[in-house]
Amino acid sequence: MPYVNVPNDLSRIKTKIAFNLTKRQLVCFGSAALVGIPTYLLTRTAAGNSAAMLVMIALMLPFFFMAMYERDGLPAEKVARNILRARFLRPRVRPYMTENYYAILSKEDLTVDENNSQKAVSAKKRKA
Repeated sequence: MPYVNVPNDLSRIKTKIAFNLTKRQLVCFGSAALVGIPTYLLTRTAAGNSAAMLVMIALMLPFFFMAMYERDGLPAEKVARNILRARFLRPRVRPYMTENYYAILSKEDLTVDENNSQKAVSAKKRKA
């Protein structure tokens, strides 16, 4: 009997639309083609085929990166946004500070005890 491996976590499976690519990948690859092919066709006469090909590749690489890169289930732009927030927009050192209500209460108890003891000492002095 044939055996088919079924993954346990089905939330990581993405819906494929065409050519075994997701919608995000199709949009990014289409955008890369819309930018890269006209650039190649316009620059090959002025710069030559090799230079035009390198320019086309350089312009298309960010689109391919956006389509394929994924870290911890997050796409590239969300990873970049998180890095920017953590490094530049938010303070690097975030001290953990709490209000210790027990310390406040214990200080109040000490002051109350000191006041009571001072009153008791002054009462004893009056009697004596």
